Amino acid sequence: MPRAEAARFDPAPVFAALGDPTRLALLTRLSDGQPRSIAGLAADSHLTRQALTKHLRVLEGAGLVGSERSGRETRFAYRPEPVQDARAYLDRVSAQWDDALGRLKSFVEG
Repeated sequence: MPRAEAARFDPAPVFAALGDPTRLALLTRLSDGQPRSIAGLAADSHLTRQALTKHLRVLEGAGLVGSERSGRETRFAYRPEPVQDARAYLDRVSAQWDDALGRLKSFVEG
């Protein structure tokens, strides 16, 4: 990810969306690449269509799913880019901590 894009990425909505077990399960189901309607997602779920819609809108707000109207249905599909951006963000934070711990170790041992 180019530096300008990295600066614009806000990981909080992605992590907040992924922090809910129901949304994480929905995203896992959609990550197979098959777009699904709310009816299709509700078929083997204990959730109502209204609850599914609420969770899907949070995922969509975080950019994790996209929606497209197809006749009377809205089909939802997984978008991997925010997960890739979140991973790159975590890699950068991890590298910063590794550097800081390395400096602390040098200071303590030196």
